[in-house]
Amino acid sequence: MIRALPLNCTLKADPSESSSTDAMLAVVADAFRARNAEVSETVRVAALNIKPGVTSDEGEGDDWPSLRTRILAHDVLILGGPIWMSQIGSIAKRVLERMDVFLSETDDEGRMPSYGKVAVAAIVGNEDGAHFSCAQIFQALNDVGWTIPAIGACYWVGEAMGSTDFKDLDATPEMVTKTARMMAGNAAHLAGLLAGHNYPG
Repeated sequence: MIRALPLNCTLKADPSESSSTDAMLAVVADAFRARNAEVSETVRVAALNIKPGVTSDEGEGDDWPSLRTRILAHDVLILGGPIWMSQIGSIAKRVLERMDVFLSETDDEGRMPSYGKVAVAAIVGNEDGAHFSCAQIFQALNDVGWTIPAIGACYWVGEAMGSTDFKDLDATPEMVTKTARMMAGNAAHLAGLLAGHNYPG
């Protein structure tokens, strides 16, 4: 069974505080479960102490080593986050920065720890920037060995200069649900193929 791990990169550190990223990740998680994938409990990254740096362990108090282990124990990474100032938020960028060390953690065939694993993005915001955020995420993830499937992102943005959040909608827009299903299907399919036939390196 394909296993997926959602990371909520909201700027809100309190897990009890609702976030639109959580709402989007719930839609995506349902889509993955509909494809017979196992979806682990969402990790609220801002609630952890993910230190700045580009190693796999930045010393005492760094929560990245344990999160790194959890990420790599799954077949699919669902990186969810909000748009701030028309780009992906700083918490998601911290996660991406910490994976930079994968470039030097290769096996005998030159494969990074993320080789053979799939990543997708779940983006929310009430301003422009969804495509730019996806571009940032996908370029960074691809650089450090992740595979991006066709239709690798599901996003929602509200009216320009508006104040409505995704979590406050009365219902999930049909196109969001449809895109989540396509993304989950493609990602689960690709992860299944890679699980049995990793890249040669």
